[in-house]
Amino acid sequence: MHGWLIVDKPLGLGSTQGVAAVKRALRDGGYAKVKVGHGGTLDPLATGVLPIALGEATKLAGRLLDGDKVYAFTIRFGAETDTLDLEGKVVAASEVRPTLAGIEAVLPRFTGAIEQVPPVYSALKVDGVRAYDLARAGEEVVLATRSVTVHSLAILPATGRGTAAESGGGGAGPQEQSSAEKPLHHPAAPDGPPPRAGEVLEEVTLTAHVSKGTYIRSLARDIARALGAVGHVTMLRRTKAGPFTLASAISLDILSQAGKARSLEHHLLPLGAGLDDIPALPLSLDQAGALRQGRVLVGIDALDGVTLATLDDVPQALVEIIDGQVRVVRGFNL
Repeated sequence: MHGWLIVDKPLGLGSTQGVAAVKRALRDGGYAKVKVGHGGTLDPLATGVLPIALGEATKLAGRLLDGDKVYAFTIRFGAETDTLDLEGKVVAASEVRPTLAGIEAVLPRFTGAIEQVPPVYSALKVDGVRAYDLARAGEEVVLATRSVTVHSLAILPATGRGTAAESGGGGAGPQEQSSAEKPLHHPAAPDGPPPRAGEVLEEVTLTAHVSKGTYIRSLARDIARALGAVGHVTMLRRTKAGPFTLASAISLDILSQAGKARSLEHHLLPLGAGLDDIPALPLSLDQAGALRQGRVLVGIDALDGVTLATLDDVPQALVEIIDGQVRVVRGFNL
């Protein structure tokens, strides 16, 4: 069992709980014990693509963490919360609601290389302590601005026609206890006809292709403020993580059933699926043996860069090629 199980993480579940669900399915199926890890944290209030690495694929989890992600997310206008999502307390309110045209006009400001301040409720550390622990303890948290890249940012069709009452906006104020007390608004995708350019919106649903380290909650906060309004995230769904998409994702129910039926192999993607974005370097038997011994291959006619070295299509190592010399970055025991 070396490869990837892609879980469609449900609302309210943490990433570590997703790993635990895979381990449970492996136990239920009587599979041999293997190392299990995830390839990118998702907040409990987020759903979508959660890659789970098994066996030798866990050696690639760090590479996946560094990869780009794609998200769909909804910004509800009228209130900003301390967590920047449904879970927090309202800390600012505004009667301002943007138009579709207004939103379209500001999006280019948040596309490309941008600077953003992460949410105080995040796993970043301040003097060795998680920021969210400090925030929950009532301490002031100051996080440094970071540089990230938003490769694309677009409005999804049929976005946001909720009323002020439905969205918790229009009169929402700091005295409100928590947005989490309201029903979760978490559609997979909006439907219906698109709004008109001049139409005032209570919420908007966007899709963003972003680099490592980008906080969607911060992006939503900054977009709302740029519109002269305030807002928070009510829906966050990861649709792609590295090379993995929702097309190969399975629900926890299917995962559990496959474990009990001992059919997890039917859903397991090969180790190399996590490296679909890099070229492969076919090896001879002698070359594969040399790499396993930690030796450097020389005189290899291949482009410089990171490559997947294979023997008869079986991954042998993640290697780096520089001037015809091949060195092992990560070896696999398959």
